[in-house]
Amino acid sequence: MKRAFVTGGSGFVGRRLIGELTARAIPVAALARSETAAIAVRVAGAEPVRGDLDDVSALAEGMQGADVVFHAAAHVKQHGALAQFMAINVRGTENVIAAARATGVRRFVHVGTEAVLVDGQPLVQVDETRPYPAKPVGPYPHTKALAEAAVLAANSVGLETVVVRPRFIWGKGDTSLLPQLVDAVKRKRFGWIGGGRYLTSTCNVANVIEGALLAAEVGRPGEIYFLTDGEPIELRTFLSSLLATQGIDAGNREIPRWLARTTATLTGWMKEPPVTRTALALMGTEVTVDDRKARRELGYVGKMSREAGLAEMRAPA
Repeated sequence: MKRAFVTGGSGFVGRRLIGELTARAIPVAALARSETAAIAVRVAGAEPVRGDLDDVSALAEGMQGADVVFHAAAHVKQHGALAQFMAINVRGTENVIAAARATGVRRFVHVGTEAVLVDGQPLVQVDETRPYPAKPVGPYPHTKALAEAAVLAANSVGLETVVVRPRFIWGKGDTSLLPQLVDAVKRKRFGWIGGGRYLTSTCNVANVIEGALLAAEVGRPGEIYFLTDGEPIELRTFLSSLLATQGIDAGNREIPRWLARTTATLTGWMKEPPVTRTALALMGTEVTVDDRKARRELGYVGKMSREAGLAEMRAPA
């Protein structure tokens, strides 16, 4: 890898990715749609390129000289207008692909998600052969699946594309899921759906970066790789430990699954529903994935254990 270009560089995954690339002495440019984002990517170690996912010229400018693109940008909300998800997750991805082709990028690594498979039923140790559901649960899973399909379809002799699918990204510096969980507990809007005593796979952000870099280096073109921390863990146990690193007690409030499902259906029109169908599918039942393909083909290890990741989060800044 001679030079990399990153989208979503100011986000949780993007900042850690830039840091690891620069630690390997690999020059990095990163898309930045605002001055705040530009400062964040500069601090992380990348050269900011001002623009957005709808700006193909800015994307192409940033990719000059790059042989690898890491596409980590996405609209990750669990609720909202489908049009916005389509614009960012689908058309934005198509624009990044087009710019990569135009500039002669060799390899394209797409940061996907297990959410593309959720249909409201438990996902139990699913692997990469699992087909997309006929009825995706919400605009985020739907549009991330469309984006992923576009990436895989773009694989060719000139542009090798690889997808990594981490499940439940967490870790130090989380600006996405953890703040939402903390806010929900503080506002007394958090409860254990169905008791929360079902299994989940997880993937520390350090392990996401490990897998993404391996995908760039040795991943088979046109392939998908799940990434996890290893064996699944009970969701209630893990979330309790995760929140405890922030001095937050998750409490013992439980919500029957039928009530959560009814609430998600009846309040779906609200600007800020108490629970969404997507959240229920991702966090309200078992979602476990099999990462043996990544371990076998990429040499992926998942070097950051849950214990070490939680200790890192408890440590003073």
